Amino acid sequence: MNLRDEILEGTLHIFNQKGLKFTMDDIASSLKISKKTIYTVFNDKEELFLAMVDFLFDSIKESKREVMENKEWNTMEKVRRILGVLPEGYKDVDFRKLYQLKEKYPNIYKQVEFRLETGWEETIVLIEQGIAEGSIRPIKIPILKTMMESALEQFFQRDVLVQNDISYKEALDEVVNILMDGIIVHGQ
Repeated sequence: MNLRDEILEGTLHIFNQKGLKFTMDDIASSLKISKKTIYTVFNDKEELFLAMVDFLFDSIKESKREVMENKEWNTMEKVRRILGVLPEGYKDVDFRKLYQLKEKYPNIYKQVEFRLETGWEETIVLIEQGIAEGSIRPIKIPILKTMMESALEQFFQRDVLVQNDISYKEALDEVVNILMDGIIVHGQ
């Protein structure tokens, strides 16, 4: 692992412990490197945080690719998994702490928002495939996309998950289940 990735992984670890209040000293101490070393890679905390957002979303993109390539899952299973994908190494990261992001770091929040709204190509292809197969009813894909994006953006804008003691992973799974299965109990 290169120094940049090591710092980003360390930042995620410290973020999980301290939320947005982490310092460069916290990261340096955790990684057993000097703060000066961190500043050779990143100019400031905001640049580091922006890189962490891209690092995380790039990892999500890689996990999506793995879902797409899996030959054992049918289209419906792939859609469910791709909508709820979190890289294995980040399942324990407490993303609920990001709800303060919009207020404290608006540029970073804009990057999160941008990354949530892009990269939907594989998902759209899968949904269209499911519609063609008849396993997904014909839907307006932009509406589904907007619903998913809006739900996730709300998790990053409000403390609803923290107040209700719901993990980000639980919330993500619930959103996917509601989008995929609805709220009606079937078979009754």
